[in-house]
Amino acid sequence: MRSTTRPLVQIVNAERIVVLGWGRAILAQLAHPLVAAGVADHSTFARDTWSAFRRFQATVRAMRAFTFGPPEAAREAARRIARKHDQVQGMLREPLARFPAGTRYSAHDPELLTWVHVTTIEATLVAYERFVAPLTPAQRDQYCQEATAMAQWLGIPPDTFPDSWQALQEIMTQARQDGIVTVTPLAKALADRVLDPPRPWWLTPAARSWRWLTVGLLPDWLRQAYGLSWSAGDEHCFNRFCAFLRRLWRHLPNLIRQWPEARAGLPLPTPPEYRSESTANARVSS
Repeated sequence: MRSTTRPLVQIVNAERIVVLGWGRAILAQLAHPLVAAGVADHSTFARDTWSAFRRFQATVRAMRAFTFGPPEAAREAARRIARKHDQVQGMLREPLARFPAGTRYSAHDPELLTWVHVTTIEATLVAYERFVAPLTPAQRDQYCQEATAMAQWLGIPPDTFPDSWQALQEIMTQARQDGIVTVTPLAKALADRVLDPPRPWWLTPAARSWRWLTVGLLPDWLRQAYGLSWSAGDEHCFNRFCAFLRRLWRHLPNLIRQWPEARAGLPLPTPPEYRSESTANARVSS
């Protein structure tokens, strides 16, 4: 990677192709039973193609706003997320893994926000290294540190998110060891919709490619937990494809590779000051 004074989060997020890593992030997020319950109860992404596309579009739009600005766009994205999170709260109607029936969940919960954050950061960096270029350990740490700014956009304490790659990995490992992260039947049902989304017949080739890329990017433990088959031959083909894509990608013009805001070189938006109110009622100020 070339030396630059731009924040690393802008360099990585500039590449359109890293969004292909979000399938890995979503399946890891659904492995948390409370996240899966929130998605099942409050999300419409699995209803039809248009709902899934609108959800994806909104997520991409928010990522671009937070990463590249302008500031008013980032503030509006934060307000939309806060309003959406206000609606995502509920109670388990039946036990899910270690969580008994009656356990309450909220999208404002810092622990759930942390799990969504670390899985997104991890998957983004994996996709960047697979499809664009390798990163040094110091660069991974830098990206994690810069990404902690999201805590303030979400209205939670600024030291909530991990500021290094090792700290991020420790959170994911500990969640598995503690049995917090467990692939439940509900998670598998939702994952089926992620990997095989509702679509018109003419999008079937794209859907199959999406499934293959997503399963290929998954870590072994998550692939096995979801019961997804993946042979040594699959791994060999996937590695060769990634190597080919990296060679191709660096020769493409920025107009194809990068988001418009990244090409414009807009400055990184500054998050609002953290306010020490209850995170369960966190709001982003206007």
